[in-house]
Amino acid sequence: MDSGEVFDGAPELQLDCLCSGDNHSSAAMKHEGNLLPLEPPHHAGFSSPPQKGPSSLAEKSSPLLMDPSNIKADPAGDMPANTEGQPVKRKKGPAPKMLGNEVCSVCGDKASGFHYNVLSCEGCKGFFRRSVIKSAQYSCKNNGRCEMDMYMRRKCQQCRLRKCREAGMLEQCVLSEEQIRGKKMKKNEEETARTSAVVTPTPVPEVVPLEPEQLEMIEKLVAMQKQCNKRSFIDRPKVTPWPQSQDPQNREVRQQRFAHFTELAIMSVQEIVDFAKQLPGFLELTREDQIALLKTSTIEIMLLETSRRYNPAIESITFLKDFSYNKEDFAKAGLQLEFINPIFEFSKGMNDLHLDEAEYALLIAINIFSADRPNVQDHELVERLQQPYVNALRSYIMIKRPNDHLMFPRMLMKLVSLRTLSSVHSEQVFALRLQDKKLPPLLSEIWDVHE
Repeated sequence: MDSGEVFDGAPELQLDCLCSGDNHSSAAMKHEGNLLPLEPPHHAGFSSPPQKGPSSLAEKSSPLLMDPSNIKADPAGDMPANTEGQPVKRKKGPAPKMLGNEVCSVCGDKASGFHYNVLSCEGCKGFFRRSVIKSAQYSCKNNGRCEMDMYMRRKCQQCRLRKCREAGMLEQCVLSEEQIRGKKMKKNEEETARTSAVVTPTPVPEVVPLEPEQLEMIEKLVAMQKQCNKRSFIDRPKVTPWPQSQDPQNREVRQQRFAHFTELAIMSVQEIVDFAKQLPGFLELTREDQIALLKTSTIEIMLLETSRRYNPAIESITFLKDFSYNKEDFAKAGLQLEFINPIFEFSKGMNDLHLDEAEYALLIAINIFSADRPNVQDHELVERLQQPYVNALRSYIMIKRPNDHLMFPRMLMKLVSLRTLSSVHSEQVFALRLQDKKLPPLLSEIWDVHE
């Protein structure tokens, strides 16, 4: 079965031109667009939440994290080998400045910097990283005697990998990238929480009950989420079954696993779109702003939903009540460890916060109404729509956790961490294209994949 033919969707989703449809239609497996009808859904008694001024959350943006592969060691020239043929590790210290005419120690192309302890080009850096992560085994038609240059690097992968190691590239640098990423995310969160505590050394405010409008809004959000999840559970039998065969070389089995995951992803996207359309004020936005908010927030909300399904006892994530997957299952479906590990690290961190359904629902609403998204035009309106959810979350946390004064900034920092994970996801989507794994039309459109 070709994973590109799992869905019968149209070649393009046409998010911005299909303007009619039924919010409650169950089209999980063959979605052809129609995400954003102009007519609002009917929810009796669900009035718009009070709006109390512009939000400051949209102004919190996540700085781009440094690529760990570009962390510079001290490669003062080529690394010498010891008597056993192993590269000698250089002493710690700052890398020398680049003059602009350096060449790659592996292939002779123009070097971009010191990667994995060696002066190398971007191509050899990426090749070494992929080879180590996948534990790749290559073969040489010339018995390992190829002279490596810019031409031969494309012809013989075994000799290219051998030359990488001879030049001094260290596998442990690659394997520690995810740990570096995790430490940076954790440090970011701790610094923000600490700063919030220092900047606002005000007395502990008196805990006041939620306003009736806020209480009603929270109850409605939780009910909406449950209703959206219920519709996905009904569509569960339509998902391609997870193959029982364990043969890693079977192409059909690999395609079935990939199809299984992409169909679960489609159901999750449809839940998010359905939930967003029911949020008071969402349909007041222009069609272009609705699409801009959904395209950029969907993957982050999917990761939030994934984290609430994380089971720390078995280190697995459960979808639709009885579909449980560990890291190995994600890898079998074609995802890379560079994406899998951050998902599980984020899920574990969220699990440690012990959030309830109301807090998750409010976080998702805040995430959707983020005015700093690309291509959003009416920033002021999006901020006004977001503010009631920010106020409600702050008040709710003060009541539920009166002794944890850092919980509110800690939860907002999780939204910043999601921005980092979103960029990692973009790299994963690009890697899937290199593997010739075609995404279904809905996912291609929502994630801006252009074939």
